[in-house]
This record gives sequence, structure tokens and C-alpha cells, in this order.
Amino acid sequence: MVAIARSLFASAQRRAFSSSSATAYKVAVLGAAGGIGQPLSLLLKLNDKVTDLALYDLRGAPGVAADVSHVPTNSTVAGYLPDNDGLKTALTGTDVILIPAGIPRKPGMTRDDLFNTNASIVRDLAKAAAEYAPKAFVLVIANPVNSTVPIVSEVFKSKGVYDPKRLFGVTTLDVLRSSRFISQIVGTDPKAEPVPVVGGHSGVTIVPLLSQSNHPELEGETRDALVHRIQFGGDEVVKAKDGAGSATLSMAQAAARFADSLLTSLSGTPVTEPTFVDSPLFKDEGIEFFASKVTLGPSGAETIHPLGEISEYEATLVEAAKVDLKKNIAKGIKFVAENP
Repeated sequence: MVAIARSLFASAQRRAFSSSSATAYKVAVLGAAGGIGQPLSLLLKLNDKVTDLALYDLRGAPGVAADVSHVPTNSTVAGYLPDNDGLKTALTGTDVILIPAGIPRKPGMTRDDLFNTNASIVRDLAKAAAEYAPKAFVLVIANPVNSTVPIVSEVFKSKGVYDPKRLFGVTTLDVLRSSRFISQIVGTDPKAEPVPVVGGHSGVTIVPLLSQSNHPELEGETRDALVHRIQFGGDEVVKAKDGAGSATLSMAQAAARFADSLLTSLSGTPVTEPTFVDSPLFKDEGIEFFASKVTLGPSGAETIHPLGEISEYEATLVEAAKVDLKKNIAKGIKFVAENP
């Protein structure tokens, strides 16, 4: 009770400060001691929009918090374990929740292979978020995102607190990879190579819209190889780590970027980022979630943009993506129905 009271008092102080000067936010990382969680926690500590950083994990979170707290930025950091209502305390008063918790991919594993373990982890964390921070913005990183985002939505629906504008699947790594990989082909700065990525966040559900990039002229084998590398870029990392994990550092950077875009938009400056959300684009085909450009604002996902003009080649990719997405989404929904 003392810990919860302190968290509420800190939240009140933070909001009082926010109303009188700069905007400030409490951000929680669930799974903070993991391969993604640790670098993500560091990057969030460096973000001056984050004034209160709550780090939670089954083990190790207090150590990560102590380490990160020495970084010289003006924000508080606290680490929490399951004991003594740690998860409740971490979530109380939180504005943004990031969920990197779960096991990583290993050689030969697909994101779907992760499902049984990570689905249970995400479901349980979603239950806690729905109870202790029902108005928070939830950013799902745990794979398979195509299924874990629907899991969170179903849990929130069961608790009567679902707001589709506040739930996001982080697909930003596909965007970053697209910029980097295309820059290696054309010899430019990747920061100057925006590429919209739509669909989902695994394999063929990842659809980079090269026709809307700076290089719509890419065709043939060059284009095909680039698209394949973007879709299966994670396999490069899994193979290179030789069984020791999957993409963690780049994923942390991607999640930190999306979190920053959201925090910027909450402060009143709209930002448009591709992200996997509850989307109207293909609901008539039974596809409840889809990644596309989304303009973020104070209420979250304020404008979900259509795909726009795409090439015949990309239209074929989108159709293939929809087939897998429908199955992935249904899998997440079914899991919660059978394992409430």
C-alpha cells in the first residue's frame, strides 16, 4: 500500500508539473530485464518527455532500474518485481505501456512458433494493464504481433475498457529496415529514405510500398530481393546470433522511436507512423487489424490512412498478406476465448 501511495503521489506531482510547464509522462516497460527491455529502457531514459520510468519484470528489473537511473537525465526510474504488488505499482498512473516481454526467436523458429508461450505472457500483462491503467496507451512489441495485439484487445474488451485508438502493434522495425536496406542499394543516407510499410509484422504480411518511396523505379530481381530481405530481415539476425537470440537492439530502437512519436503527438504535435492497429481498411473482409500510416494525436490513433496508389506487384503482396493476417488475428482471438 505504501508503494502504491508513493506511485500515486509521484503521478500527481508529475501531472502538476506538466500543467504548469513542460508536458511529462510516466512510461512503463513490462519485460524490462530482457534483450529488448534493457536497451529500450536506456533509450527511454534518454527521452526528455519521459519523467517517470517504471521497469517491471519477473526478475532483474530493480538492477536494470538502478543501472539506468545513473544516466544523467531529469527523470525518475524504479524497478519492480511480482512481489509486493510490483506490477500494480508499476502500472498505476502510467500514460504509456510498452510490452517487450516474451521469449525470443531461435534458429528455425517462426514468430508463430512463439505463440503458445508469449500469448499467455501478453494476456496476463494485458489483464493487469486493463485493471490498473485502463486509459494508458499500449504498445505491443512481443511477437507474434499479428496475434498478440488481438489478444490485448480481447482482454480489454472483456474488462469493458477497450479503446481501439489506444492500442498499437509496433511495426517500426520493418520501417527502419526498409530505409536502411534501400539506402544500401542506392547509396544514400537511410534517414532520407522513408518507406511506408503496411500489412503486419511477420514474413509475407510485411509489405513495403516501394512505389511510394523515393525509388519507385526499382524493378525485377533487385526489387524482389529487397522486398524479401525486408520481410525476412529478422532471420539474418537470428542466424548471425547463432541461437543466442533475435533482433533486440534494433527492435529497441524501433520501439523507442514509436514511443517518442506517440509522446510527441500526445503533446499536441501530430506525427504519422505506420503501425498495426484496429483498422477499418479491410474489416469487410474479416481482417480486424492492419498496419498502415496512422496519424497520432492526443487521443492516440486519430487518422488511419488508406494505402493510397500502389503498384500491381504491391497489390499482389497485400493480397498474400491478408490471407496470413486473417489467420494470425483469429488465432489471437481464439486463444483468449479458450484461455480467458
